[in-house]
Amino acid sequence: QVQLVESGGRLVQAGGSLSLSCAASGRSFSSYTMAWFRQAPGKERDFVAATVINWSGTSTYYEDSVKGRFTISRDNAKNTVSLQMNSLKPEDTAVYYCAATQYKQFERRKTYEYEYWGQGTQVTVSS
Repeated sequence: QVQLVESGGRLVQAGGSLSLSCAASGRSFSSYTMAWFRQAPGKERDFVAATVINWSGTSTYYEDSVKGRFTISRDNAKNTVSLQMNSLKPEDTAVYYCAATQYKQFERRKTYEYEYWGQGTQVTVSS
């Protein structure tokens, strides 16, 4: 079992920056694919970014609209995964969720591919 707790969400102005953190409990954190999703009001939960450790090292991948603005990182010693968000836009407003899966093959961008979820943290970007 893995338990995930997000923190860091708040109100921020457009163009600003924000860092989200997700603390994970449980064993073998480094073996999990860790991801961030977000859900805006009335919309589906969408993939944002993920990080995985495989034979070639640590890999990351992003949804197109956040490339160059968001950075996902993980600290395996602390069992945390972070999302640094820069140049925020009003359309980034959403509840941000941390997710984990024990599977590492292929890029995993769908909600059904993740077994574990946090409770979410609200990010609001004002214009």
